Amino acid sequence: MEPRLALDPARTALVLVDLMDRIVGLPLEPRKGTEVLAVAEELASAFRQVGALVVLVRVERPGVHEQPPGSGLVAGLAAEGDVEIVKRTIGGFQGTGLHERLREHGVSTLVFGGIATNLGVESTARAAGDLGYDLVFVENAMAALTGPEHEASVKLDFPRLGTVVTASEVRFAGAA
Repeated sequence: MEPRLALDPARTALVLVDLMDRIVGLPLEPRKGTEVLAVAEELASAFRQVGALVVLVRVERPGVHEQPPGSGLVAGLAAEGDVEIVKRTIGGFQGTGLHERLREHGVSTLVFGGIATNLGVESTARAAGDLGYDLVFVENAMAALTGPEHEASVKLDFPRLGTVVTASEVRFAGAA
């Protein structure tokens, strides 16, 4: 029997990092960006259904007048009530107001997915851990530029920071 989480939807947020056309379209491992996106969309739907917060983090290049094509979130990913954060560093906390927004919502647990596992996701998660959040990593909702980079984060780093699960293991307290 696989372990299951019992997340409190009132205190949990899904944080999806850099699901933008130009990043989802990169050659990624161990799965394609479109596969990551499909799992992320399912997770976001499940979170919204129970009233849990969905946070969408995307990167913008600092110091340029115009962002490269494909710099917005993938069409249809964002929904009313989601929080969109624009970062200008690898991680999603520095100078973005993300911590304050999560605190406003009473969030204490973050569930992560996105691209790249070892860059935007891991950097954001490390800062979150330093701020005292409980961390959950959805392995099949992530990918990196190479398989070894993804595996190093998932097998070596993330277990030291929080709990690593698959999307099918994400459950909310009181949900069937």
